[in-house]
Amino acid sequence: MVENVVYPAYFDAELSRSEGRRVPTDLAVEAPTVDEIAKAVQQVGYDAAVERDATYPREFEPRGSVAVKGTEDTAKNDLVQAIAAYLGVLRE
Repeated sequence: MVENVVYPAYFDAELSRSEGRRVPTDLAVEAPTVDEIAKAVQQVGYDAAVERDATYPREFEPRGSVAVKGTEDTAKNDLVQAIAAYLGVLRE
């Protein structure tokens, strides 16, 4: 089973692309949490496992990560974009 790991930094509006943000600023949100990301992953249709003590390699403080399972038919970039779209909906 293929597993992709996504970090809150991918969706953080306060970070630049070189600092780790992977989505455009119009899809990014302020201070995303792993719980919000896990909920968005489930809305997209995949299983999510939260790892609370994981640290993104470009950051010093652990914010956690979300392991997305069963994504063998999806490119990671497409997955990240879909999660970002649902994060925006969850915040509204």
